[in-house]
Amino acid sequence: MATPSTRRWSYSEFARLPNDGNRYEVIAGELCVTPAPTTPHQRIIGNLYYLLRGFVDEHDLGSVWLSPVDVLLAEGDYLEPDLVFVRREREGIISERGIEATPDLVIEVLSESTAERDRGLKRERYAYFGVPQYWIVDPGSRTVLVYQLSVDPHTPRQVHEVLEAQLVPGSPVLSL
Repeated sequence: MATPSTRRWSYSEFARLPNDGNRYEVIAGELCVTPAPTTPHQRIIGNLYYLLRGFVDEHDLGSVWLSPVDVLLAEGDYLEPDLVFVRREREGIISERGIEATPDLVIEVLSESTAERDRGLKRERYAYFGVPQYWIVDPGSRTVLVYQLSVDPHTPRQVHEVLEAQLVPGSPVLSL
């Protein structure tokens, strides 16, 4: 189970946390610690990364990042999504520390320890900071919830079979 702390964390404090197998995030100023992902969770992330990266590379759309990578949205919001996409023309936001602004797509794969936060607080923070697309992959129901900021950040489109998405306006459509 993920555990939040009760004080605000700066990035310098966050950067000093141990590399001990846990996943650390600071969301709205509070530290959240989650156990390392399970092997089925990692398999799903790996498969998604492989498909998404191949598509993005084939069409020269940008960069795909696999956790662990920090997404530094603002002071007090340092998240570690499962997968992140940044359009080619915005790759300047990528630094050695992580992705230092709003990415173009964030993907979270639900697990028992993260489901509530992924569906709630993280979805709200991604919308607040203007993430254009947020996908929640639910292995249990074999569905993907697609939140699009330009359509409605609070009402997802549910996909059961083939997910089609346009990562960059005017680009080819990705089918998963």
